[in-house]
Amino acid sequence: MQILDDYIKKAKSLPPAPRILPELLSLLRQENVDSGRVVQLISFDPAITATVLRLCNSALFAGAVPASDLSDAVSRLGFRQIYTLVTAVSGARALTPPTKGYGFNPGELWQHSVTAAVAAQLIARTQGVDESTVFTAALLHDVGKIVLADALEAKYDQLLADNEATQNPLLETEKRLLGVQHAEIGGHLLARWKFPANLVSAVWFHHQPAAAKPHHRIAACVYLGNMVAHFMGQGYGYHAFALKGRGEALEVLGLSPDAMPQLMIQTFDQMQMVDTLLSAAA
Repeated sequence: MQILDDYIKKAKSLPPAPRILPELLSLLRQENVDSGRVVQLISFDPAITATVLRLCNSALFAGAVPASDLSDAVSRLGFRQIYTLVTAVSGARALTPPTKGYGFNPGELWQHSVTAAVAAQLIARTQGVDESTVFTAALLHDVGKIVLADALEAKYDQLLADNEATQNPLLETEKRLLGVQHAEIGGHLLARWKFPANLVSAVWFHHQPAAAKPHHRIAACVYLGNMVAHFMGQGYGYHAFALKGRGEALEVLGLSPDAMPQLMIQTFDQMQMVDTLLSAAA
């Protein structure tokens, strides 16, 4: 674990910890959610508070009388809608760094991650897997790349030369050049942020979901969500050699490859709704 800690300590632009998400996840698993606790948690973050109020009073959700406070907004929007919005805002903070090590442009990692999260959530819905956990894991599945981007930028020429010579998956190139790969860094970072073990495992093993037992079903949802995002053109940088198909994710969930085209269509439709939601909150 020392090498993982070392990379996290050396990162120039370590993403901010989404501090309230672990507790919001815990609240969501309760049968009777305490809305007062939800309001209290959100109120500690002025930016999220303002975003929630803007969304509630937007044309998308506005009632006859504008919501005047956070408690009213949470009541009107509903807890799951609030959780999705808070997760998206927290993810946007973590996934928009000014780094070049992976060759992605501003906003590309964020857009890929949101698409993967939406696709993974759709899969979870059909599998009886907790949707909020899957959505969060898929949204943050590549957060380790933010940590490694600085180190990889210093080896940019080697990265390009390796791809030219071997066409190896990015995961293998990371391991050889840096001694670590982004999935394990991401999982370790989420563990340091006190996320639950099932979510940490899903991120750590999102490229090899069968190894995530007993949380392999969550990891498989994240894996397939990631693949769907790439198939839909929501990749970035050097994603062309970041992919290495593994049939195990389909096997874990009992899905056929024939299910993927329909999932892409559903993800596209859902992304239009998500874009509308985020635009209203902006």
